[in-house]
Amino acid sequence: MMKLIKMLFVVLMMLLLVSSIAEAGDFDWIQDFNINAEADPSGFRARLRARFKLGNAEIEAALSNADKPADAYMICRLKEMSGQSTDDVVKKYKAGKGKGWGAVAKSLGIKPGSSEFHALKRGQDLYDTTPNDTDKVKGKNKEKGKNKAKAKK
Repeated sequence: MMKLIKMLFVVLMMLLLVSSIAEAGDFDWIQDFNINAEADPSGFRARLRARFKLGNAEIEAALSNADKPADAYMICRLKEMSGQSTDDVVKKYKAGKGKGWGAVAKSLGIKPGSSEFHALKRGQDLYDTTPNDTDKVKGKNKEKGKNKAKAKK
């Protein structure tokens, strides 16, 4: 009997581990996001306020109900995408804790496979983590400027 309980425990732990890894893979940008936000909490609050155009009360509601900064961001982002109130999103977040953000988004009416859902999975828009396309354009413009200068000589 004891062996059976140990084996059941091991199987349950493996399932839990696999499900947490699968969820992290869906939103793999979250870990880096939390590092950035935790390094500058006041800057993070300011970014949330500016990005989502929310007042202090709504920002505080998201932050005080979130376990991590990325959770507060997701609360604000899902509020924006779903058109529901911060309180409604927080309720869904608390009810769906452990199921992952995909399940919370689905419970708010954001369908898996939709462009909104793919946008959530793709990443966030508070911290620039990808090369900026405008840098490429600037580089080309600099070259054009050099060519013009050579032509004038």
